[in-house]
Amino acid sequence: MKVVVTGAAGMIGSNLVHGLNAIGIDDVIAVDDLTDGPKYRNLLGARLSDYFDRSEFYGRFARGEFGKVDAVLHEGACSDTMEHDGKYMMDTNYRCSKGLLDACQAQGVRLLYASSAATYGGSDTFREEPAFEQPLNVYGYSKLLFDNVVRRMLPTATSQVAGFRYFNVYGPREQHKGRMASVAFHHFNQFRDTGKVKLFGEYGGYGAGGQTRDFIHVDDVVAVNLWFLQNPGQSGIFNLGTGRAQPFNDVAVATVNASRALAGSPPLPLADLVQHGLIEYIPFPDALVGKYQCYTQADDTRLRATGCDHVFADVAHGVKRYVDWLSLQKA
Repeated sequence: MKVVVTGAAGMIGSNLVHGLNAIGIDDVIAVDDLTDGPKYRNLLGARLSDYFDRSEFYGRFARGEFGKVDAVLHEGACSDTMEHDGKYMMDTNYRCSKGLLDACQAQGVRLLYASSAATYGGSDTFREEPAFEQPLNVYGYSKLLFDNVVRRMLPTATSQVAGFRYFNVYGPREQHKGRMASVAFHHFNQFRDTGKVKLFGEYGGYGAGGQTRDFIHVDDVVAVNLWFLQNPGQSGIFNLGTGRAQPFNDVAVATVNASRALAGSPPLPLADLVQHGLIEYIPFPDALVGKYQCYTQADDTRLRATGCDHVFADVAHGVKRYVDWLSLQKA
């Protein structure tokens, strides 16, 4: 099987490449923009058949220059939710994806692509229906616009098209993302560097650290993508979260206790971690007021209806696994 992975040096893309290799697929064409050179580290140890810069790949693929490709796993995007350049966002996330979709359909190539829970924005219901899609930024809108194109073409699609609305993904190979890296990543580094973790205080009707999200380990994201790759009859737009909302306090507790365990110290409950100054609450930033999702929880009904029965890790187990991995990485 020949598979293309766009955004291959990014967090989800690189984990997908390693996941493909793990199931015996090594005819993998990686596509990315390595202007940020250190991202190459995410692909160390991966078995690739070729690599192309994104500026070269899309035109050549549309012209059919890569021969028979079985599937494209399209993770390439601008994922910075605070990016305000709408033209850049639409060119990168919408127009590029639309051209890729057209090329895949013309050549009979299956397309699995990254959408986002940001398509729901201000909604309090997270079901794959237009009534609940209220993006709060141009990033979410760019993803929604492409989802809507997919919806219109699915009845006449010539090959599999599946979009995944990722919720809050955390896990290995996200160090290059800077401020857009997961809460778990930042908590690990805060605790390592300062001995404490900082969380937002009260906001949006939620108590300190009580805002809740659907946090999903990247290994689970990879597992679902690979399930769809192995089940080509399943198309559509699907939420990809655990279906379990947990407060940021849970992430902080899991991170601190996993870090303490590495030092031989016993776990402590939230109240004790706060009392000892290991978790600290800070005022909610003005810049995020009105632009922040205080609650997300994937409705996984549509995903489960496909027959995908993958079991997702909860925060306690997933974050511990991630902290253990981070502790082994070189600075």
